[in-house]
Amino acid sequence: MSTTVFTGGTILVDPNPAGPARTSDAIAFRDGRVVALGTEAAALADAPGAEVVDLAGGTLAPAPGDGHAHPMLGGVEALGPAVRQAADLQGILDAVAEWKAAHPDAEWIVGASYDATFAEGGLFDARWLDEVTGDTPTILRAWDYHTAWVNSAALAAGGITADTPDPHLGRIVRRADGSPLGTLQESAANNFLADVVPAFPLAQRLDAIERATRNYAELGMTWVQDAWVEPSDIEVYLTAAQAGRLHTRVNLAFRADPVRWREQLAEFEAARASVRDLGAERLSGETVKFFLDGVVESHTAALLAPYADRSDDSGLPNWETAELNAATAAFDALGFQLHLHAIGDAANRSALNALEGAAAQDPERERHHVIAHVAVLDPADVDRFAQLGIIANFEPYWAQCDAVMRDLTIPHLGQPRDEWQYLIGSVHRSGATVSFGSDWPVTTIDWRPALATAITRHDPTDPTATAWLPEERVDAATAFGAYTTGIARQALAAERRGTLAVGQDADAVWLADNPLAIAPEAITGLAVRGTWLAGARTFTP
Repeated sequence: MSTTVFTGGTILVDPNPAGPARTSDAIAFRDGRVVALGTEAAALADAPGAEVVDLAGGTLAPAPGDGHAHPMLGGVEALGPAVRQAADLQGILDAVAEWKAAHPDAEWIVGASYDATFAEGGLFDARWLDEVTGDTPTILRAWDYHTAWVNSAALAAGGITADTPDPHLGRIVRRADGSPLGTLQESAANNFLADVVPAFPLAQRLDAIERATRNYAELGMTWVQDAWVEPSDIEVYLTAAQAGRLHTRVNLAFRADPVRWREQLAEFEAARASVRDLGAERLSGETVKFFLDGVVESHTAALLAPYADRSDDSGLPNWETAELNAATAAFDALGFQLHLHAIGDAANRSALNALEGAAAQDPERERHHVIAHVAVLDPADVDRFAQLGIIANFEPYWAQCDAVMRDLTIPHLGQPRDEWQYLIGSVHRSGATVSFGSDWPVTTIDWRPALATAITRHDPTDPTATAWLPEERVDAATAFGAYTTGIARQALAAERRGTLAVGQDADAVWLADNPLAIAPEAITGLAVRGTWLAGARTFTP
């Protein structure tokens, strides 16, 4: 492979070392690795066949990654009505009506993601959708992907009536007379999607995953954790990898089922082997995903004490303690990395306890388990991440007081729990590894506004906004490090990625300016001029 030399700007070699950021004025890539820095790199510009990239005053930095996302779900959103762009309830209905008019022969209408604040308590009525969908079964996913809104035809297709009991670990929201309202929560939504709604064809799903990974490459990203992989997704990813349709690396996290996880032990081993046997550099399948609870906004996050506005409700844990401990220990023993969704303070404590118990089986083995979201964390549990070597994966874009936080989250939690949210600064200062993710399509795929939010703790587009829980802010180097060195550890590649030191994988993003040196609000519009994955250019503007 020829040599690529970068000059004419700043090389951000290591954005977050123990001291000041390490920089250089030149860097050279060859055979997928960094081979030289500084004058040694510049000298290689004269080598036969060398390509020279003039950074034009910009910055070449380690490529960020996304530690928790759902690229398949995000990719297929484009196939349905554009409800995400709606500004109110009527906007959702208008988008659905427009899509139905454009697809008159569709057997189902499937879309995402609507804003749950558009109806009181996040509860949506099937009859509202009936007005624009008629007898075409329709299902829309809420922005949190833990809730779905269906019309009457869909309820009929799923056989859901007033006599239908709530499924295990799910809720069918009901009217006062017991009839289903049209809002399904947790497993009620997920089971409906899996068992009733027809899946998108393989060709459409291949297009969706290619579209999603190309979007990541355009943002300068080179690694993504798909944090919710079902058996039917595996074929899509294997086919995409074989066909060269992945534009970033993707690691698959197979979803553990609380009911049938014992059968999944062998299934997930086989799935991991199929990915390994393919030998595709851009696809891995080393992780198992556990959903420990739901979300605060639907009163399904598991809390240590009842909700402030529901004195008899502490949430909806997805696992019984004994089963969670047994399952995490079993998958850990098979060498899987574990990735645990935990929103409520009870879920986070259960996750920490389960991972601590799993590690006790073989305490000398190195592990890189992850607790994702860490949304509400009892201060008593902050230090345990570092003590146990567990990666805390935050979605930093959520660390602001937006409409959802103001209207739903804070009233549900009450004091003092409303100040126990996204304790990024505290967990980082404890010495734990912090990684960042997006949870796309729940929120934006773009790491730049999320990075700015971690630094400011407010709306990154408004420099005059008041910081929310300002003591939990982190500096730019720490925040960018969560996207680079933190992600490298989560990706089981800490020895090869996360910096641009000599010998590291040549994963890099060319930015118009140095994200560590500009105002946080300016980061949101920081132009991406190019992306390299293992030395191969994956994005050119």
